[in-house]
Amino acid sequence: MVIDTKTTTLAYRCPHCGCGVISAVGMFSLSADMVKLKCTCGKSELTAVYTADKKVRLSVPCLLCPKPHSFVVSQNIFYGRDLFTLPCPYSDINICFMGDMNHVKAELAKTELELLDMMEQNGISGYEALHTEEEDFLSDPQIRQIVMFVIGELKEDKKIFCKCPENTEGHYNFRMMEDGILVYCEDCGASHIVPVDSYLGAHAFLDCDSLKLE
Repeated sequence: MVIDTKTTTLAYRCPHCGCGVISAVGMFSLSADMVKLKCTCGKSELTAVYTADKKVRLSVPCLLCPKPHSFVVSQNIFYGRDLFTLPCPYSDINICFMGDMNHVKAELAKTELELLDMMEQNGISGYEALHTEEEDFLSDPQIRQIVMFVIGELKEDKKIFCKCPENTEGHYNFRMMEDGILVYCEDCGASHIVPVDSYLGAHAFLDCDSLKLE
């Protein structure tokens, strides 16, 4: 009998201390139970578990957003690629890495350089500063200006999509919420929360090319 020994290397970067968390994950260990990758600082963890249809569901801590992101990938992708990355949905920053050990380590290092460069450009002193107190962040007028600018640009380019009838332009507004910034249509009520809880997250929102309200 041939025993299937499929393995992959799974990794993420802790949003609190900045360390790369990396581990080999085998098919047997994942099928037996949920796999958890925990950072040694104790402030973050990635989880992976099989879904009912034998895909892999991942919950990944994000460097920019206040809550983890959920992804579902096939077993072929999870075990069969030299390198596969999953980005934060609101920025171009890769937050999850899987594949061959050497490829994963190289991509972790590359992403760290990109992140440090972004932090330097935006005056961010360290990883903990990415997660400032919500009240301090939401009260900052510079964040409001950034969001208003992006929403205005998207509206002008007709890149905000809501539930209003086709060829009808909605009236869009936003307000600060506990989880981020709620963008909503005053006509149909459709909305979307943009979880920009730091200066870096707000600047990442600048690269947003469309916004779908549901």
